[in-house]
Amino acid sequence: MAKIQMKNKIAELDGDEMTRVLWQVIKDELLTPYVDLQTEYYDLGLKNRDDSDDKITYEAAAAIKRLGVGVKCATITSNAARIKEYNLKQLTPSPNGIIRAELDGTVFRTPIFVKNVQGTVSCWKKPIILGRHAYGDVYKNCEIKTPCAGKAELVFTGEDGTEIRKTIMDMKGPGIIQGIHNLDKSIESFARCCFTYALDQKVSVWFGAKDTISKTYDGDFKAIFQNVFDTEFKDSFEKAGIEYFYTLIDDCVARIMKHEGGIMWACKNYDGDVMSDMVASACGSLAMMTSVLVSPDGKFEYEASHGTVQKHYYRYQKGEKTSTNPVALIFAWTGALAKRGELDGTPELVDFAKRLEKATLDTIEAGIMTGDIARIASPAAKKVLNSWDFIAAIKERL
Repeated sequence: MAKIQMKNKIAELDGDEMTRVLWQVIKDELLTPYVDLQTEYYDLGLKNRDDSDDKITYEAAAAIKRLGVGVKCATITSNAARIKEYNLKQLTPSPNGIIRAELDGTVFRTPIFVKNVQGTVSCWKKPIILGRHAYGDVYKNCEIKTPCAGKAELVFTGEDGTEIRKTIMDMKGPGIIQGIHNLDKSIESFARCCFTYALDQKVSVWFGAKDTISKTYDGDFKAIFQNVFDTEFKDSFEKAGIEYFYTLIDDCVARIMKHEGGIMWACKNYDGDVMSDMVASACGSLAMMTSVLVSPDGKFEYEASHGTVQKHYYRYQKGEKTSTNPVALIFAWTGALAKRGELDGTPELVDFAKRLEKATLDTIEAGIMTGDIARIASPAAKKVLNSWDFIAAIKERL
């Protein structure tokens, strides 16, 4: 059988530990037998990033921008224990953070539904895409533990020396104060990413903030989102039959819990951090979730939503074949291949990606799965397989 051809390459970013092992198995068993796989390969393994002083990470980000599509394996963000374990020169920053900054992108996470894993929110019939603004707020804050009574002030000094000063609180005793910030440019990029990906997925966008209380900070988010939508996306949304809807964040949460899904929920940084875990947990498993980084100008990077599965990797090193769930890794590849096919006008590549996704879900729905899904499946699993045998079962259906 002739292999499906690719017109252009995908930026392939390899990773670490158990996900790196399964990355290669997926390629060998599910991709290269059927597709003449064309990639630009970048090894983002922890040691390689350390050896290159992260030059390889910036090169990979540049490749995604140049090629328009990337696919990424899970990677380690180092800490003190990893420095010792891998004999590193230094603490290496998050590669996801570097790539996100280089692309000025937003991460969108979406649960993968299967019939025999029932979510805890019974009305969610379709996936909710969670878009998180991964800049600013409490994650780039400045904090002070105040030792005594005194005046807490917020001060801004402009480049021209102009000073804006506001009293936060005349504090009657010891306490705490915190300063957070955001940038109009970052909020604009976040809005564009959300509306761009919503058009790609043909879903409506909900955005919630608390502008009734935070009239300036959250009010700025609300105004910028509305302006970007009205001036750049309104006509395209109307043609696609989708809408943009703003409401207060508490109203948004209440509505979400009674909605059937099939929408994008755009969240500020902290809201998105919390709500993405809620959506993932309510739907079953982080290993059953896609993650897509989208830039404002329409570049896409697909990745697994979980980490490198460190404990399983240590067991694998001892010779054990673990029951690690590879579904999110498979869907990272299918997402990238489908997008490549869509951009290049190769429908057979898009069709292959969709057939591989269907074969994966059909395998689970037939009662054949890895251990993590078996623990929450109803009806109970018929077969609980290690990762290699599970991938082989998918290949049989494919």
